[in-house]
Amino acid sequence: MGSLNTAAAQGGRGQGASVLQASLRSRAEHYFRHHREMARDALRRLADTPFSSLLTTLVLAISLALPTGLFSVLKNLQTVAAGWTDEQVKVSVFLKKDLKDSDIERLYHQLLKREDVMQAELISRSQALAEFKKWSGFSNVLEGLDENPLPAVLVVQPRDVSVNGAKALRDALGALPQSDSVQLDTEWIQRLQAMVALMQRLVGAFALALAVTVLLVIGNTIRLAIEGRRDEIVVVKLVGGTNAFVRRPFLYTGLWYGFAGAFLALAMVESLTAWLRTPARELAQLYGSDFVLQGLSLSEGGIVFTVGVMLGLLGAMLAVRQHLRAIEPHGSI
Repeated sequence: MGSLNTAAAQGGRGQGASVLQASLRSRAEHYFRHHREMARDALRRLADTPFSSLLTTLVLAISLALPTGLFSVLKNLQTVAAGWTDEQVKVSVFLKKDLKDSDIERLYHQLLKREDVMQAELISRSQALAEFKKWSGFSNVLEGLDENPLPAVLVVQPRDVSVNGAKALRDALGALPQSDSVQLDTEWIQRLQAMVALMQRLVGAFALALAVTVLLVIGNTIRLAIEGRRDEIVVVKLVGGTNAFVRRPFLYTGLWYGFAGAFLALAMVESLTAWLRTPARELAQLYGSDFVLQGLSLSEGGIVFTVGVMLGLLGAMLAVRQHLRAIEPHGSI
């Protein structure tokens, strides 16, 4: 008898657990079903007012496309600047004229082994004289000289192409006993780096300002939607609807606006990039460069898309929190 009671008790507990699991599953299904319905309802309401929805989406898209486009320009500018810096940052070491060719060759190979040197080029005295004759136009005058007045030159490209790295290599090469003088032009590098740094700050400030614009546009749009459905909200609250239930469709409205605005912004930026790619390539070829205008990568596009959706949702949340408090039912039905 005791074993039967124990089995019955265990069966009762098992049945209770099954009922609890079924209840939780039913609640979860109802919860997600309601979210799907609210998302579809919000999308349907936007489709019912296509003109106003399109205007709001265009404002959001332009607000997102401007900083995104500037970021794309900055990324391409950094690519071009990096290419110029890697190619143009070079230290010219003018060697003493009394050095023997064997000493110059030995120094050249020593420089190639240095960790702070990417590559080096040796221009002998005869090569320097031939180039000077070719480009100066004074070949007849130079042929009358008894000896070659030009020194051998080592053109060294540093591994660290930053201003500090290039200066450090210049000082190290200038301290060599074979060195007569060292030349490094870093002013243009500093100007270029300053321009890139300034543009980075401008893009950040511009993006922040336009993000606030997106929040204000979404907030105002949701405020108007709340005012237009004031009577419906009062009825829902009178029959026991919670604030979470009431604000859910407006949050989905903000989410859909952010989704559409981000998608359209990415389409604008990519279309503009594709339109400018051919003339940009032709311009680069005139300067002997193989630069190709790059668009946003997949991860960068995903970030822009996520930011747009989150801004739409955040703007809706702020508007709903502020304006739903002012709508409370009075009396009873």
